[in-house]
Amino acid sequence: MAKVGAQRAAILTGKSKSTIQRAMNSGKLSFELDQNKRRVIDVSELERVFGIKQQNVATSTPPAETSGTQEIIAAVEKERMTMQIKMLEQQLSVSDERLSDLTDQRDKWEKQASQILITSQYSQKQAEELRAQIKEREDRARQRRLQNAQVQNAQKSVKGSKAARPPTGHDAKRLNEKMKKLKAENENAADYSSSVFRFWKRAKS
Repeated sequence: MAKVGAQRAAILTGKSKSTIQRAMNSGKLSFELDQNKRRVIDVSELERVFGIKQQNVATSTPPAETSGTQEIIAAVEKERMTMQIKMLEQQLSVSDERLSDLTDQRDKWEKQASQILITSQYSQKQAEELRAQIKEREDRARQRRLQNAQVQNAQKSVKGSKAARPPTGHDAKRLNEKMKKLKAENENAADYSSSVFRFWKRAKS
């Protein structure tokens, strides 16, 4: 990169020579010593600290120095473009990383949403099956209560009619068959209730 003295630096930046010298003395502006022990400043350093004023360069530079000034301006522009390219590349890299992270996060959310939907549909189906089985169990229990009432009424009727006369063989046989049938239904209902309870526990867990 081109290096210039304090006077040329003042022309390039539009600042006074004393301002450039104070900046060098305070350490704000970095400089080097050339072979003649003269302090020189890198143009990119001028760009960083003060910025380059091209209009001032064009109006203040003598015609004899136009060629050298143009070279400095070209070098400054090249350096500026290089810095902009690097900055844009860094921004692009960061954008690519963010896009990749957002894509991964979106895929993760879609997967979770699908799992929740599947689980919800499965749970709803289980709940419907359980409600249907509970309703069926309640209907059977209601039917058993009705049959129990009928048997009890039949027993009372038998006991109340002609207490001295025992029931005939036909009546006793029919009553015995009803009792056996009711006992078998009660056992089946108990097994069914147990199976429904086990199914409900599995669905709940």
